[in-house]
Amino acid sequence: MSQDNVLNNINDSEFSQAIEKGISLVDFWAPWCSPCRMQGPILEKLAGQIGEKARIYKMNVDENQMTPGKFQVSAIPTLILFKDGQAVKHFVGVQDEKTLRQSIEAVA
Repeated sequence: MSQDNVLNNINDSEFSQAIEKGISLVDFWAPWCSPCRMQGPILEKLAGQIGEKARIYKMNVDENQMTPGKFQVSAIPTLILFKDGQAVKHFVGVQDEKTLRQSIEAVA
């Protein structure tokens, strides 16, 4: 199972194009955030399970403020599920793999 399209780091300038088609899960995080570091391995496991159903992206909120501001990200980790460029679900705090997988499957 290829993971080429998952767990890519994106920035503000790449964001709109990255999420415009299909299903995308964006993890808004920062390297100094302990819960964010806990979320990483969960996303890696999820990436292996969802295959081509969705793309998973990570956006560092310290390096990119425009996109997190647009989506009112005030706590991290925040994960937002997008379908065809539209936010369909927000998660705040560490999320387990089952919750994220079921949410992706529900909009697929």
